[in-house]
Amino acid sequence: MHQDYKKRLIALLLKKSFKYSEEPTFKLASGKMSNYYIDCRKVTHHPEGKFLIGNIIYNMIKDLPIQSVGGLTMGADPIACSVSYAAYSDKHNIASFSIRKEPKGHGLGKQVEGDVQAGDSVIILEDVITTGGSTIKAIEAAEREGLKVAGVIALVDRQEGGGEEVLKHVSDLQVVCTREELVEAYKQQ
Repeated sequence: MHQDYKKRLIALLLKKSFKYSEEPTFKLASGKMSNYYIDCRKVTHHPEGKFLIGNIIYNMIKDLPIQSVGGLTMGADPIACSVSYAAYSDKHNIASFSIRKEPKGHGLGKQVEGDVQAGDSVIILEDVITTGGSTIKAIEAAEREGLKVAGVIALVDRQEGGGEEVLKHVSDLQVVCTREELVEAYKQQ
């Protein structure tokens, strides 16, 4: 991973996505209250964020025999598009896909959308892992569609046990940055 890119990404996450409070005032999707909140969408939709994320993750996977990257909509969508674009800029074809929370209720009734087909080897992407629940839903949906999940990459791991849960479903989990790294950088500001 290009260390300068990671430092720039952490700085951008702190500026746009990371919120901290002395009291646990942030309600998470799990229902748990937390002292900090990480809204990665502020960075995954930012031009510099897309550039950094796309290049960092592409460099993590460029030597893997995969055809596509994607995950649950909407958190993984801009990440997948950024990685696919970075790959193409390096003359490497890695497509992207989105996984709906539920199968579509009309048309083809698909849950996985994008340039991907049964038998493809894929990486599941996640913006933030907390409990691992949404990542596991994405893995299971991809596998139901016949995709071979080669691993998971999360932009941020909150280090609350979700990574261990995800590893019960895949053999490879990589993270771009951890809660610990973000908190340390926050304290140094």
